[in-house]
Amino acid sequence: MRLVRVRGAAMAAASAAEPTGMTAVLGGDEETVLAALARHGLTPANINAPGQIVAAGAILDLQAFAADPPAGARLRPLQVAGAFHTRYMAPAVAALRDAAAEVAVTDPYLTLLCNADGAAVTTGKEWLERIVAQVAAPVRWDLCLRTMADLGVTAIIELPPAGTLTGLARRALPGVALLAIKTPDQLEAARDLIEEHLSESDGHGHGHLPEWRLIVAPTSGTFRSPAGRFDVAATGAMVALTSELGTVVTRGGERPVAAPWPAEIIEWLVEDGDPVSEGQPLVRIQPQGGLEG
Repeated sequence: MRLVRVRGAAMAAASAAEPTGMTAVLGGDEETVLAALARHGLTPANINAPGQIVAAGAILDLQAFAADPPAGARLRPLQVAGAFHTRYMAPAVAALRDAAAEVAVTDPYLTLLCNADGAAVTTGKEWLERIVAQVAAPVRWDLCLRTMADLGVTAIIELPPAGTLTGLARRALPGVALLAIKTPDQLEAARDLIEEHLSESDGHGHGHLPEWRLIVAPTSGTFRSPAGRFDVAATGAMVALTSELGTVVTRGGERPVAAPWPAEIIEWLVEDGDPVSEGQPLVRIQPQGGLEG
């Protein structure tokens, strides 16, 4: 709970540093929406599901975005204190990292999914590191849903305040049993749902935990794939060195797109020449030889 207090106070202080905010973008083509955000210097702070992205950044940039919205999209300004899950929260990350250094952790009993990239996390050390970095990292609930599908999840229970996430899961995971708990009267139904689906999984185990990772843009600019190395549209290519994934070109130069492990490319999320925002997911990779660090 002390980390929760530090996180809240640090995020409030970061929000007060300069005027920032968030706007929900409903509908529209995803690539078109992401390109529009990059054009206005905004970050896709939440990618919840197809047709549901939250833009975040400076108030003036959000106003310019509102005056030039993507085709087919509706914009809804959110009543929030700041641009959460963006670079504007970097001071909060530093404060939370200092507080986390004093916390002793153990490995989780249950599989936890990180909302930064949907990865399954099985060690307490990595989970603590991810909690800290998550403050300034975009939320990829869409990738969490994808991982749930890969794991064969058959039921989801959402805790209060409930309704939003089960609504997203209803569209993304058809056939999965859903329960959004809003009152204590629903606790018995939650127990029944857990018992029913645990009994269905007896003897089947939990399957292989996905170990893929998401590589994001280190800054805003234009993504460039490494010429002559591999087709950015291809999958299955092997990356042996951290500098092989490409670069993000800015007015001030180039920033490498790096992975800290040798890896296999699973899926490209951008194309050569695409405008990208800081923190925008670029590629999913499968580390080879196990994860380190």
